[in-house]
Amino acid sequence: MPKTSSRVRLASVALTAALLGASAPVAYAAFDDPEPRASTSAPVRAVGKPYVKTELLFGTAKPNGGSPVTDKEFRAFVDEVVTPRFPAGLTVENAYGQYRDAHGKIEHERSYKLTLLYPKGEARTDSVKIDQIRTTYNKRFAQESVARVDDNELVDF
Repeated sequence: MPKTSSRVRLASVALTAALLGASAPVAYAAFDDPEPRASTSAPVRAVGKPYVKTELLFGTAKPNGGSPVTDKEFRAFVDEVVTPRFPAGLTVENAYGQYRDAHGKIEHERSYKLTLLYPKGEARTDSVKIDQIRTTYNKRFAQESVARVDDNELVDF
């Protein structure tokens, strides 16, 4: 066999190996789909009805070094002020947080997170009730503010 045909054969083997080697990562990448797609035979159905979720964050530190709001005081506040406005239900969680007051001082304090869920169609009326709750807490316990976080959710009971 002439040397030229050996060289051509060697070059073609090298070229084939190079092409196969270069395409291997692409082939493997096709199998590593990080986001599997939903089956087209069964459409994904969202569960629940449109609700608004409001979270209120109540600090317990009182200004001028007063004693913090106690569990008993907070439970009475929920019973007297929150429950009459939202009798269908609510959730209260113990929390710990920090807040920079009007004087620039960072207050580290025990706090409460209150979660309310209500139908989206009642949001305008319930928003007024929520602001009444915040105002009452601020006045009763000498607080600067009660943080409010609203979000749209799908809820099923």
